[in-house]
Amino acid sequence: MFLCCMKTVKDVYVACKDGLKPWYDEQEINSITTLLLNDITGLNKARLKAFPETALITDQELQIEDAIAKLKTGMPLQYVLGTAEFYGLTFKVNPSVLIPRPETEELVVWIIDTVKQSGLKAGCILDIGTGSGCIPIALKKHLPAFEVTSIDISADALQTARENAELNQVEVDFVNADILQPDTSNLINGPFDIIVSNPPYVTLDDKKQMHVNVVDFEPHTALFVPEEDPLIFYRHIANFANLHLKPGGKLFFEINESSGEETLQLLNNKQFINGELRKDFRDKDRMIRAGIGS
Repeated sequence: MFLCCMKTVKDVYVACKDGLKPWYDEQEINSITTLLLNDITGLNKARLKAFPETALITDQELQIEDAIAKLKTGMPLQYVLGTAEFYGLTFKVNPSVLIPRPETEELVVWIIDTVKQSGLKAGCILDIGTGSGCIPIALKKHLPAFEVTSIDISADALQTARENAELNQVEVDFVNADILQPDTSNLINGPFDIIVSNPPYVTLDDKKQMHVNVVDFEPHTALFVPEEDPLIFYRHIANFANLHLKPGGKLFFEINESSGEETLQLLNNKQFINGELRKDFRDKDRMIRAGIGS
């Protein structure tokens, strides 16, 4: 699609419909186009729909042409725009971090509800494998009296997370650490009232079913686990939590939908109590909460 062919809002919808067919269905293409136009022109969905002949200025044409070229490679829209929404907040995203998912929002809601129901007014939270920082930043925003610490193995991810904390005006302590290494305990101040993690959990078999715009663009170290040991991160985090959770503390996980009962059993074997498996909005096993004895 040449630049001269995209003079109006309607032209952009036509260009996206033609160019993005290999990657998305028609409904997804319309949604992506609307978000793209909203970001670049500032026009909301109602105005885009009501006034399809609205003319684009030259700079907008150039931005949209560049964006469509990237989208046609399979690059996710959030990476093209450089931002993603999570729990009402805006986050910078790039290929060094996973794009925040709505399922993870549900995990954050569960943690906030648990804290409020417990009556705990302040304390310490640790997030393991922070990526963009969406979990700890959202928690700090809604539980401001808590001290929040986050770790990640990726220096690039941590830089993005720090920028997101500044963007959302919260203080989170970000630490470069690998939960699989035994010296991690020396890098983090505890103990913690809550430990939460959305660790890598995608198996190579799962990979075969995934959309190419995830496999080709999102960071593999944040996604995939060895086929022969898919619960490696859950086991190491559970061991860490046994040592660093306060009596009565809670451990929260996002999980692979096919490993819910197996992950619960792992926690039971490590003496965690009151394990609970919860489904996400798609009715898939997606998160676990478990406690440690008083």
